[in-house]
Amino acid sequence: MSVRFLILDVLLHAYIALRLVPAMPGGEAASAAVLAVIVASAVLLPLGLAARRVRRQPLSDRLAFAGLLAAGAFSSLFVLTLLRDLGVAVMALLPRSVLSAGTSASILSGSAVAVPFLAVLSSAVGLLNARRRARVRRVDVPIAALPEALRGFTIVQVSDLHVGPTIKRPYVEAVVEAVNALQPDVIAVTGDVVDGSVQDLASHTRPLQRMNARYGAFFVTGNHEYYSGAHAWIDELRRLGLHVLLNEHVVLEHRGERIVVAGVTDYSAHRFDPAHASDPQRSVAGAPEDVVRVLLAHQPRSAFAAERAGFDLQLSGHTHGGQFLPWNFIVRLQQPFTAGLHRLGRLWVYVSRGTGYWGPPKRLGAPSEITHLRLIPAPGPVPSGA
Repeated sequence: MSVRFLILDVLLHAYIALRLVPAMPGGEAASAAVLAVIVASAVLLPLGLAARRVRRQPLSDRLAFAGLLAAGAFSSLFVLTLLRDLGVAVMALLPRSVLSAGTSASILSGSAVAVPFLAVLSSAVGLLNARRRARVRRVDVPIAALPEALRGFTIVQVSDLHVGPTIKRPYVEAVVEAVNALQPDVIAVTGDVVDGSVQDLASHTRPLQRMNARYGAFFVTGNHEYYSGAHAWIDELRRLGLHVLLNEHVVLEHRGERIVVAGVTDYSAHRFDPAHASDPQRSVAGAPEDVVRVLLAHQPRSAFAAERAGFDLQLSGHTHGGQFLPWNFIVRLQQPFTAGLHRLGRLWVYVSRGTGYWGPPKRLGAPSEITHLRLIPAPGPVPSGA
Protein backbone atom coordinates (compact mmCIF):
# COMPACT_ATOMS: atom_id res chain seq x y z
CA MET A 1 0.00 0.00 0.00
CA SER A 2 1.45 3.35 -1.04
CA VAL A 3 1.96 6.38 1.15
CA ARG A 4 -0.01 8.39 -1.43
CA PHE A 5 -3.05 6.21 -0.87
CA LEU A 6 -2.85 6.67 2.90
CA ILE A 7 -2.50 10.45 2.52
CA LEU A 8 -5.47 10.54 0.13
CA ASP A 9 -7.49 8.40 2.55
CA VAL A 10 -6.82 10.85 5.40
CA LEU A 11 -7.51 13.95 3.28
CA LEU A 12 -10.83 12.69 1.91
CA HIS A 13 -12.07 11.68 5.34
CA ALA A 14 -10.91 15.00 6.77
CA TYR A 15 -12.96 16.77 4.08
CA ILE A 16 -16.06 14.79 5.07
CA ALA A 17 -15.51 15.52 8.77
CA LEU A 18 -15.02 19.25 8.18
CA ARG A 19 -18.19 19.46 6.09
CA LEU A 20 -20.47 17.44 8.37
CA VAL A 21 -19.34 17.58 12.01
CA PRO A 22 -19.57 21.38 12.55
CA ALA A 23 -23.12 21.40 11.16
CA MET A 24 -24.30 18.44 13.24
CA PRO A 25 -27.21 19.20 15.60
CA GLY A 26 -27.60 17.46 18.95
CA GLY A 27 -24.54 18.76 20.73
CA GLU A 28 -21.20 17.13 21.34
CA ALA A 29 -22.54 13.59 21.61
CA ALA A 30 -23.95 13.58 18.08
CA SER A 31 -20.84 15.23 16.65
CA ALA A 32 -18.61 12.71 18.42
CA ALA A 33 -20.68 9.78 17.10
CA VAL A 34 -20.43 10.96 13.48
CA LEU A 35 -16.73 11.73 13.89
CA ALA A 36 -16.19 8.20 15.25
CA VAL A 37 -17.87 6.73 12.15
CA ILE A 38 -15.64 8.81 9.88
CA VAL A 39 -12.48 7.87 11.78
CA ALA A 40 -13.45 4.19 11.70
CA SER A 41 -13.93 4.41 7.94
CA ALA A 42 -10.52 6.06 7.52
CA VAL A 43 -8.84 3.31 9.57
CA LEU A 44 -10.69 0.34 8.05
CA LEU A 45 -10.57 1.40 4.41
CA PRO A 46 -6.86 0.57 3.86
CA LEU A 47 -7.41 -2.92 5.28
CA GLY A 48 -9.20 -4.03 2.12
CA LEU A 49 -5.93 -3.56 0.24
CA ALA A 50 -3.53 -4.67 2.96
CA ALA A 51 -5.35 -7.83 4.06
CA ARG A 52 -3.80 -10.05 1.37
CA ARG A 53 -0.39 -9.51 2.92
CA VAL A 54 -1.66 -11.26 6.03
CA ARG A 55 -1.22 -15.00 5.46
CA ARG A 56 -2.94 -16.11 8.64
CA GLN A 57 -6.52 -17.27 8.16
CA PRO A 58 -9.27 -16.48 8.95
CA LEU A 59 -7.71 -13.18 10.07
CA SER A 60 -6.84 -12.15 6.51
CA ASP A 61 -10.38 -12.66 5.22
CA ARG A 62 -11.93 -10.91 8.21
CA LEU A 63 -9.70 -7.89 7.76
CA ALA A 64 -10.53 -7.85 4.05
CA PHE A 65 -14.26 -8.03 4.76
CA ALA A 66 -14.08 -5.14 7.25
CA GLY A 67 -11.98 -3.03 4.91
CA LEU A 68 -14.16 -3.69 1.86
CA LEU A 69 -17.34 -3.03 3.81
CA ALA A 70 -15.83 0.29 4.88
CA ALA A 71 -14.92 1.04 1.25
CA GLY A 72 -18.55 0.66 0.20
CA ALA A 73 -19.75 2.88 3.03
CA PHE A 74 -17.08 5.48 2.30
CA SER A 75 -18.10 5.62 -1.36
CA SER A 76 -21.66 6.54 -0.39
CA LEU A 77 -20.51 8.90 2.36
CA PHE A 78 -18.19 10.78 0.02
CA VAL A 79 -20.69 11.05 -2.85
CA LEU A 80 -23.48 12.18 -0.53
CA THR A 81 -21.20 14.79 1.04
CA LEU A 82 -20.37 16.13 -2.42
CA LEU A 83 -24.07 16.28 -3.29
CA ARG A 84 -24.79 18.10 -0.03
CA ASP A 85 -22.06 20.64 -0.80
CA LEU A 86 -23.56 21.15 -4.25
CA GLY A 87 -26.92 21.84 -2.62
CA VAL A 88 -25.30 24.24 -0.16
CA ALA A 89 -23.68 26.11 -3.06
CA VAL A 90 -27.04 26.44 -4.82
CA MET A 91 -28.63 27.69 -1.60
CA ALA A 92 -25.96 30.35 -1.28
CA LEU A 93 -26.95 31.72 -4.68
CA LEU A 94 -30.62 32.08 -3.76
CA PRO A 95 -31.90 35.50 -2.64
CA ARG A 96 -32.62 35.90 1.07
CA SER A 97 -36.30 36.34 0.28
CA VAL A 98 -36.47 32.71 -0.81
CA LEU A 99 -34.78 31.13 2.21
CA SER A 100 -34.67 32.71 5.65
CA ALA A 101 -31.60 32.36 7.84
CA GLY A 102 -33.49 29.95 10.09
CA THR A 103 -34.60 27.77 7.20
CA SER A 104 -31.08 27.65 5.78
CA ALA A 105 -29.67 26.64 9.16
CA SER A 106 -32.28 23.86 9.47
CA ILE A 107 -31.42 22.53 6.02
CA LEU A 108 -27.69 22.57 6.77
CA SER A 109 -28.08 20.71 10.07
CA GLY A 110 -30.70 18.30 8.72
CA SER A 111 -28.60 17.40 5.69
CA ALA A 112 -25.54 16.88 7.90
CA VAL A 113 -27.52 14.22 9.76
CA ALA A 114 -28.98 12.72 6.58
CA VAL A 115 -25.63 12.11 4.86
CA PRO A 116 -24.13 9.60 7.35
CA PHE A 117 -27.55 8.08 8.01
CA LEU A 118 -28.14 7.39 4.30
CA ALA A 119 -24.58 6.14 3.84
CA VAL A 120 -24.99 3.60 6.65
CA LEU A 121 -28.50 2.62 5.54
CA SER A 122 -27.50 2.13 1.90
CA SER A 123 -24.50 0.07 2.98
CA ALA A 124 -26.64 -2.15 5.20
CA VAL A 125 -29.22 -2.73 2.46
CA GLY A 126 -26.46 -3.19 -0.10
CA LEU A 127 -24.79 -5.78 2.14
CA LEU A 128 -27.99 -7.81 2.39
CA ASN A 129 -28.47 -7.64 -1.38
CA ALA A 130 -24.89 -8.73 -2.06
CA ARG A 131 -24.74 -11.60 0.40
CA ARG A 132 -27.94 -13.36 -0.62
CA ARG A 133 -27.72 -15.87 -3.43
CA ALA A 134 -28.20 -14.37 -6.88
CA ARG A 135 -31.72 -14.74 -8.20
CA VAL A 136 -32.60 -16.32 -11.53
CA ARG A 137 -33.32 -13.82 -14.28
CA ARG A 138 -35.16 -15.21 -17.32
CA VAL A 139 -34.51 -13.67 -20.73
CA ASP A 140 -35.89 -14.61 -24.16
CA VAL A 141 -33.54 -13.86 -27.07
CA PRO A 142 -35.25 -13.59 -30.48
CA ILE A 143 -33.03 -15.07 -33.20
CA ALA A 144 -33.81 -14.47 -36.88
CA ALA A 145 -34.44 -17.63 -38.89
CA LEU A 146 -34.05 -19.79 -35.81
CA PRO A 147 -34.51 -23.46 -36.75
CA GLU A 148 -37.55 -24.98 -35.11
CA ALA A 149 -35.35 -27.59 -33.44
CA LEU A 150 -33.53 -24.79 -31.56
CA ARG A 151 -36.70 -23.11 -30.30
CA GLY A 152 -36.37 -23.05 -26.52
CA PHE A 153 -32.65 -23.92 -26.48
CA THR A 154 -31.49 -22.78 -23.04
CA ILE A 155 -28.24 -21.28 -21.82
CA VAL A 156 -27.66 -20.53 -18.16
CA GLN A 157 -25.05 -17.82 -17.66
CA VAL A 158 -22.92 -17.41 -14.56
CA SER A 159 -20.58 -14.44 -14.53
CA ASP A 160 -18.33 -12.53 -12.15
CA LEU A 161 -18.54 -14.85 -9.18
CA HIS A 162 -15.35 -13.31 -7.74
CA VAL A 163 -14.60 -16.12 -5.32
CA GLY A 164 -12.07 -14.62 -2.94
CA PRO A 165 -11.77 -13.03 0.50
CA THR A 166 -15.54 -12.56 1.01
CA ILE A 167 -17.18 -15.08 -1.36
CA LYS A 168 -16.50 -18.67 -0.37
CA ARG A 169 -17.51 -22.25 -1.04
CA PRO A 170 -21.03 -22.08 0.51
CA TYR A 171 -22.04 -19.35 -1.95
CA VAL A 172 -20.57 -21.27 -4.90
CA GLU A 173 -22.46 -24.39 -3.80
CA ALA A 174 -25.73 -22.45 -3.66
CA VAL A 175 -25.13 -21.07 -7.17
CA VAL A 176 -24.32 -24.51 -8.59
CA GLU A 177 -27.47 -25.96 -7.03
CA ALA A 178 -29.61 -23.21 -8.55
CA VAL A 179 -27.97 -23.59 -11.98
CA ASN A 180 -28.46 -27.37 -12.05
CA ALA A 181 -32.11 -26.99 -11.05
CA LEU A 182 -32.70 -25.09 -14.31
CA GLN A 183 -31.58 -28.14 -16.35
CA PRO A 184 -29.98 -26.05 -19.12
CA ASP A 185 -28.70 -27.21 -22.48
CA VAL A 186 -25.50 -25.20 -21.98
CA ILE A 187 -23.87 -23.44 -19.04
CA ALA A 188 -21.85 -20.32 -19.91
CA VAL A 189 -19.34 -19.06 -17.33
CA THR A 190 -18.25 -15.69 -18.65
CA GLY A 191 -15.17 -14.88 -16.62
CA ASP A 192 -14.00 -13.38 -13.33
CA VAL A 193 -14.64 -16.55 -11.38
CA VAL A 194 -11.86 -15.79 -8.90
CA ASP A 195 -9.89 -13.15 -7.04
CA GLY A 196 -6.87 -15.06 -5.83
CA SER A 197 -4.56 -17.96 -6.53
CA VAL A 198 -5.40 -21.59 -7.18
CA GLN A 199 -3.51 -22.48 -4.02
CA ASP A 200 -5.74 -20.26 -1.88
CA LEU A 201 -9.09 -20.80 -3.58
CA ALA A 202 -9.18 -24.27 -5.15
CA SER A 203 -11.24 -25.69 -2.29
CA HIS A 204 -13.81 -22.92 -2.73
CA THR A 205 -14.20 -23.31 -6.51
CA ARG A 206 -14.42 -27.11 -6.33
CA PRO A 207 -18.25 -27.16 -6.37
CA LEU A 208 -18.09 -25.94 -9.98
CA GLN A 209 -17.26 -29.50 -11.00
CA ARG A 210 -20.84 -30.43 -10.16
CA MET A 211 -22.37 -28.04 -12.71
CA ASN A 212 -24.44 -30.12 -15.08
CA ALA A 213 -25.88 -29.26 -18.49
CA ARG A 214 -26.91 -31.37 -21.48
CA TYR A 215 -23.92 -30.23 -23.57
CA GLY A 216 -21.60 -29.12 -20.80
CA ALA A 217 -20.29 -26.01 -19.06
CA PHE A 218 -18.09 -23.58 -21.02
CA PHE A 219 -15.72 -20.99 -19.57
CA VAL A 220 -13.92 -17.92 -20.90
CA THR A 221 -11.34 -15.86 -19.05
CA GLY A 222 -12.05 -12.49 -17.48
CA ASN A 223 -9.57 -9.81 -16.51
CA HIS A 224 -9.45 -11.05 -12.91
CA GLU A 225 -8.25 -14.47 -14.01
CA TYR A 226 -5.20 -12.70 -15.43
CA TYR A 227 -4.69 -10.82 -12.17
CA SER A 228 -4.86 -14.17 -10.34
CA GLY A 229 -2.72 -16.40 -12.57
CA ALA A 230 -4.75 -17.22 -15.68
CA HIS A 231 -2.76 -20.24 -16.86
CA ALA A 232 -3.02 -21.97 -13.49
CA TRP A 233 -6.74 -21.25 -13.33
CA ILE A 234 -7.31 -22.49 -16.87
CA ASP A 235 -5.71 -25.79 -15.88
CA GLU A 236 -7.73 -25.96 -12.67
CA LEU A 237 -11.07 -25.25 -14.32
CA ARG A 238 -10.35 -27.83 -16.99
CA ARG A 239 -9.60 -30.28 -14.18
CA LEU A 240 -13.03 -29.47 -12.75
CA GLY A 241 -14.62 -30.40 -16.07
CA LEU A 242 -15.31 -27.00 -17.62
CA HIS A 243 -14.64 -26.59 -21.35
CA VAL A 244 -12.27 -23.62 -21.59
CA LEU A 245 -12.65 -21.72 -24.86
CA LEU A 246 -9.55 -19.70 -25.78
CA ASN A 247 -10.49 -18.01 -29.07
CA GLU A 248 -12.06 -21.27 -30.23
CA HIS A 249 -15.43 -22.91 -30.68
CA VAL A 250 -17.39 -26.11 -30.50
CA VAL A 251 -20.24 -27.24 -32.76
CA LEU A 252 -23.15 -28.77 -30.86
CA GLU A 253 -25.95 -30.81 -32.41
CA HIS A 254 -29.38 -30.37 -30.85
CA ARG A 255 -32.36 -32.28 -32.23
CA GLY A 256 -30.70 -32.59 -35.59
CA GLU A 257 -29.66 -28.90 -35.86
CA ARG A 258 -26.22 -27.45 -35.21
CA ILE A 259 -25.32 -24.48 -33.03
CA VAL A 260 -21.87 -22.93 -32.58
CA VAL A 261 -20.70 -21.96 -29.10
CA ALA A 262 -17.47 -19.94 -29.23
CA GLY A 263 -15.42 -18.17 -26.60
CA VAL A 264 -12.74 -15.49 -26.55
CA THR A 265 -10.15 -14.55 -23.99
CA ASP A 266 -10.70 -11.32 -22.06
CA TYR A 267 -10.60 -8.08 -24.05
CA SER A 268 -7.47 -7.01 -22.14
CA ALA A 269 -5.75 -10.43 -22.13
CA HIS A 270 -3.01 -9.34 -24.55
CA ARG A 271 -1.57 -7.08 -21.84
CA PHE A 272 -0.77 -10.17 -19.76
CA ASP A 273 -0.03 -12.71 -22.49
CA PRO A 274 0.27 -11.70 -26.18
CA ALA A 275 -0.67 -15.25 -27.16
CA HIS A 276 -4.05 -14.71 -25.48
CA ALA A 277 -5.06 -11.66 -27.52
CA SER A 278 -8.86 -11.70 -27.78
CA ASP A 279 -10.06 -12.50 -31.31
CA PRO A 280 -13.74 -13.21 -32.10
CA GLN A 281 -12.94 -13.81 -35.78
CA ARG A 282 -10.36 -16.45 -34.91
CA SER A 283 -12.78 -18.09 -32.48
CA VAL A 284 -15.06 -19.14 -35.36
CA ALA A 285 -12.39 -20.02 -37.90
CA GLY A 286 -13.64 -23.10 -39.72
CA ALA A 287 -17.09 -22.98 -38.11
CA PRO A 288 -20.20 -23.49 -40.26
CA GLU A 289 -21.71 -20.20 -41.41
CA ASP A 290 -25.31 -21.22 -41.82
CA VAL A 291 -26.00 -21.91 -38.13
CA VAL A 292 -26.72 -19.93 -34.99
CA ARG A 293 -23.51 -18.61 -33.43
CA VAL A 294 -23.16 -17.74 -29.75
CA LEU A 295 -20.05 -16.01 -28.36
CA LEU A 296 -18.93 -15.98 -24.75
CA ALA A 297 -16.87 -12.82 -24.13
CA HIS A 298 -16.22 -11.38 -20.69
CA GLN A 299 -16.34 -7.70 -21.66
CA PRO A 300 -19.14 -6.08 -23.67
CA ARG A 301 -16.46 -4.20 -25.65
CA SER A 302 -15.92 -7.40 -27.67
CA ALA A 303 -19.33 -6.87 -29.31
CA PHE A 304 -18.15 -4.76 -32.23
CA ALA A 305 -15.69 -7.41 -33.40
CA ALA A 306 -18.26 -10.12 -32.65
CA GLU A 307 -20.84 -8.45 -34.88
CA ARG A 308 -18.34 -8.28 -37.74
CA ALA A 309 -17.51 -11.97 -37.21
CA GLY A 310 -21.13 -12.93 -37.79
CA PHE A 311 -22.34 -13.88 -34.33
CA ASP A 312 -26.02 -13.87 -33.42
CA LEU A 313 -25.64 -13.58 -29.63
CA GLN A 314 -22.88 -12.49 -27.29
CA LEU A 315 -22.96 -13.21 -23.55
CA SER A 316 -20.85 -10.91 -21.38
CA GLY A 317 -20.43 -9.69 -17.82
CA HIS A 318 -17.66 -7.52 -16.33
CA THR A 319 -19.75 -4.42 -15.60
CA HIS A 320 -21.69 -5.75 -12.57
CA GLY A 321 -24.35 -3.34 -13.78
CA GLY A 322 -22.38 -0.76 -11.80
CA GLN A 323 -22.98 -2.78 -8.59
CA PHE A 324 -24.15 0.21 -6.56
CA LEU A 325 -24.94 3.89 -6.96
CA PRO A 326 -23.48 6.05 -8.46
CA TRP A 327 -21.26 3.59 -10.35
CA ASN A 328 -24.36 2.34 -12.20
CA PHE A 329 -24.07 5.49 -14.30
CA ILE A 330 -20.28 5.87 -14.39
CA VAL A 331 -19.65 2.38 -15.82
CA ARG A 332 -21.45 3.50 -18.99
CA LEU A 333 -18.47 5.71 -19.77
CA GLN A 334 -16.21 2.65 -20.01
CA GLN A 335 -18.41 0.01 -21.65
CA PRO A 336 -20.86 0.22 -24.59
CA PHE A 337 -23.51 -1.77 -22.70
CA THR A 338 -24.03 -1.90 -18.94
CA ALA A 339 -26.66 -4.55 -18.28
CA GLY A 340 -29.46 -6.46 -19.97
CA LEU A 341 -30.22 -7.26 -23.60
CA HIS A 342 -29.05 -4.90 -26.37
CA ARG A 343 -28.89 -4.91 -30.17
CA LEU A 344 -25.83 -4.15 -32.29
CA GLY A 345 -26.61 -4.71 -35.96
CA ARG A 346 -27.53 -8.38 -36.32
CA LEU A 347 -25.97 -9.17 -32.94
CA TRP A 348 -27.78 -9.48 -29.66
CA VAL A 349 -25.62 -8.66 -26.63
CA TYR A 350 -26.66 -9.77 -23.18
CA VAL A 351 -24.68 -8.29 -20.27
CA SER A 352 -25.06 -9.98 -16.90
CA ARG A 353 -24.96 -7.87 -13.74
CA GLY A 354 -22.84 -10.64 -12.26
CA THR A 355 -23.53 -13.60 -10.01
CA GLY A 356 -21.29 -12.42 -7.18
CA TYR A 357 -19.76 -9.02 -6.53
CA TRP A 358 -16.34 -7.41 -6.56
CA GLY A 359 -14.73 -5.39 -3.79
CA PRO A 360 -17.27 -3.93 -1.36
CA PRO A 361 -19.98 -6.43 -0.38
CA LYS A 362 -22.63 -4.04 -1.59
CA ARG A 363 -25.29 -4.12 -4.30
CA LEU A 364 -27.76 -1.31 -4.71
CA GLY A 365 -29.76 -0.74 -7.88
CA ALA A 366 -27.91 -3.56 -9.67
CA PRO A 367 -29.04 -6.97 -8.36
CA SER A 368 -26.86 -10.03 -8.92
CA GLU A 369 -28.21 -12.69 -11.25
CA ILE A 370 -28.06 -16.21 -12.58
CA THR A 371 -29.30 -15.71 -16.13
CA HIS A 372 -31.57 -18.23 -17.83
CA LEU A 373 -31.56 -17.40 -21.56
CA ARG A 374 -33.92 -19.03 -24.02
CA LEU A 375 -33.62 -18.82 -27.80
CA ILE A 376 -36.89 -18.03 -29.58
CA PRO A 377 -37.68 -17.17 -33.22
CA ALA A 378 -37.54 -13.45 -34.06
CA PRO A 379 -40.92 -12.06 -35.18
CA GLY A 380 -39.52 -9.89 -37.97
CA PRO A 381 -36.55 -9.36 -40.33
CA VAL A 382 -33.02 -8.71 -39.11
CA PRO A 383 -32.22 -4.95 -38.84
CA SER A 384 -29.76 -3.82 -41.50
CA GLY A 385 -27.85 -1.31 -39.35
CA ALA A 386 -26.31 -1.07 -35.91
